[in-house]
Amino acid sequence: MLERADQGSRSPDVSPGLYRAAFEAAPVGLAILSPDRRTIRAANPRLCRWLGLELGSLDGQSATSVLDGALAIEAGIHRWRRADGTGIDLRLSLSEGAGGETVAVAEPVDADELVRAEQNRDALTAAGLGEWRWDLETGEMAFSRRAAQILGYAPGRSVTWAAMRERIDPDEAERIGITVAEAIAERRPYEFQTRFRRATDDSEIWIGARGEALLSPDGAPIGIVGVVQDITTRVEARAALAEREERLRVATTVANLGIFEWHVLDDRATWENDRMFALFGRRPEEGSIGKATFLKEILHPDDRSMFRQAIVRALRDDTILHATGRIRRHDDGTWRTIDMAGRFERSRPGSLPRRLIGVVADVTDHYQSEERRSLLIRELHHRVKNTLATVQAIVGSTARTATSIDNFHEAFVGRIKSLAHTHSVLTEATWQTANLRDLLASELMPYTESETETSPDLRIALDGPPVDLPSDIAVPIGMAIHELTTNAAKYGALSTGRGRVAITWSVEAGMLHLDWRESGGPAVAPPTRQGFGSRLLQRVLTTQVQAKITTDYAPEGFHLTLAAPLPERNPALNPLA
Repeated sequence: MLERADQGSRSPDVSPGLYRAAFEAAPVGLAILSPDRRTIRAANPRLCRWLGLELGSLDGQSATSVLDGALAIEAGIHRWRRADGTGIDLRLSLSEGAGGETVAVAEPVDADELVRAEQNRDALTAAGLGEWRWDLETGEMAFSRRAAQILGYAPGRSVTWAAMRERIDPDEAERIGITVAEAIAERRPYEFQTRFRRATDDSEIWIGARGEALLSPDGAPIGIVGVVQDITTRVEARAALAEREERLRVATTVANLGIFEWHVLDDRATWENDRMFALFGRRPEEGSIGKATFLKEILHPDDRSMFRQAIVRALRDDTILHATGRIRRHDDGTWRTIDMAGRFERSRPGSLPRRLIGVVADVTDHYQSEERRSLLIRELHHRVKNTLATVQAIVGSTARTATSIDNFHEAFVGRIKSLAHTHSVLTEATWQTANLRDLLASELMPYTESETETSPDLRIALDGPPVDLPSDIAVPIGMAIHELTTNAAKYGALSTGRGRVAITWSVEAGMLHLDWRESGGPAVAPPTRQGFGSRLLQRVLTTQVQAKITTDYAPEGFHLTLAAPLPERNPALNPLA
């Protein structure tokens, strides 16, 4: 058989023995095939050794006996059946010989070459990618050296998909199976990431795989080719980054800080947490705002120039951006004061910045507290100054009207105690006010008298609505009540056991109206000289409180009316605001 092939193909000058020697000693596998390529007529020793067969065992064998499911031997990569039942991949090239016979040249296939396909070409440009091939008919997986190294298998055809599936979490394996099936049915590529236990040491790694179906001429899928990559480091880095970002989110949430990114080139902002939307009064579905909108529509006009200067300075000096300004909230239109701090990110020193990463804090309450503190300090200075002036006036007036040292001491101490009491009421009140009824009751309490604890008082009558006197008028009115009470006790209705004092008051259109009426005491006559009480009523109340005072010294009892405007409270002086 070999002789006939040799005779038809050799040169006339070459002997048949030389051809046989070359056939038997060839470093590649050689086979003489029948014209229809269905039968092997002769095989050289090299091919027989590769298949684990005795020399001559292949002679006369059909293609089906050595190739699974093949009726004829074709060129290309094919899996040949070895004597021990295993397989070997061989690449065949065919050439026509004499008499219609075909000469087949067989070579072992490198593992990388075995799985290489046109579909992998783009994927192989990335470093660290290993190629693989999956035969859908046999279920066998073939790996390049790099793919085998990643997965822990031997290169070439070394495992089936069923075996690989056992090294993947069952839920993940099911998900991957669905993904691959859908991709094959839709004739499109697919990719997935999953945890995988390496075959060599059972260590857990993360792999990323991409694949695409190989189709037969009639369009049926016959296999899948793709690439695999060890992405463990990337996944761990991503997890560590996510953990750091979560810690940052927790920290900024506790600190009530909004986080943002501003992309310089396209003026696009990304708000990273809910606090950022809350600060600006926007809903997440309304989106963020860029620099142009912020400066033109959100920031207070008086603060825009300062903000622009801060941005320019941070860009020019490559320093931290820090700026403070007032913004109008989108939802309720209120003005809030914010502090913004951030740093421009550059790809390299000296290059144009790509983005600004920063934080925003609402410092409205802080600034209001600072303003309130400054106002309270100014108010304290004002009150101390007024108090000292009042004490000085008390000393001078008491000295001019006193008839003796004892008389001076008694009058002076009483007036200072009254002043101290009024200040005590003011400092204890949250809103820095003094209750009018409390001031009256405190001065007149020593003179109250009733038959039982529940019966009306027989000497003192107080009637009026609750009125809180701001500090501006509480001190002079408190001292006026003290002087009226003292005069009534010395010379008026309270100087006898049958005398009575009735005080009524009301508030109309921001005016306090107070009526002091004495009765049942000794006959009253106008004073012959002006004492401290008269000067207090006429000067202090008229000048400091802008009060209108009328007095009547009728014989049946002293009568006074007072009308004074109530100043508006300053909310900034409220320590609870």
